[in-house]
Amino acid sequence: MKNTKNDKGFSLIELLIVVAIIGIIAAIAIPNLLASRRAANEGSAQQSLRTMASAEATYKATAGNGQYGDVDSLALQALVDSVLAGKGSPANQKSGYQFTTGTNPAASATQFTLGATPVTTNGVAATGTRDFCIDETGVLKANPAASGTIPTDCTAAGFAAIGN
Repeated sequence: MKNTKNDKGFSLIELLIVVAIIGIIAAIAIPNLLASRRAANEGSAQQSLRTMASAEATYKATAGNGQYGDVDSLALQALVDSVLAGKGSPANQKSGYQFTTGTNPAASATQFTLGATPVTTNGVAATGTRDFCIDETGVLKANPAASGTIPTDCTAAGFAAIGN
C-alpha cells in the first residue's frame, strides 16, 4: 500500500508573510485616506460659507429691506438649511466644521462676517486644518492655523484669500 501525504493549506510562514504585506499596504493607504477626508471636509466648509454669503445677499435684497441678517433670519426665510442654521445634531456642525449660527453675525446694513472652524484640529481624527471666513466682500479667506474658535473677523492676521 502506498502512503501518500496530503499537504493542503498554507504554512504559518506563508500566512505571516501575507499579513505583513497587508499591514504595509494599510500603513501606506490609511494616512492618504485621512488626508482625503480632511480635504473633503474643508471643501464642504468652503462651499457652505459661500452658500451662506449668497443667502446674506439674497436676504439683503429681499426680506432684509437693505440690511444683512443674522443666521436665524436666513433660516427663517429658508435661505439656509437647518444644519447650517445650527438646528442640526450636533448643533452648528457639518462635515467636521462648526459654523457661525444663531443671532451671529452681528449684522448691520453694510457688514456681516461668517466663519467656520474644524471641530477637531489635530491628531489622527482631525476634521480640518484651517479656519475659513467670508464677509460682505464675498472673498473667501483661510487661516492656515486652525484655532478651534469660529472666526468673527476676516481681516485678522493670518487670513488670506483662497482660490486665486
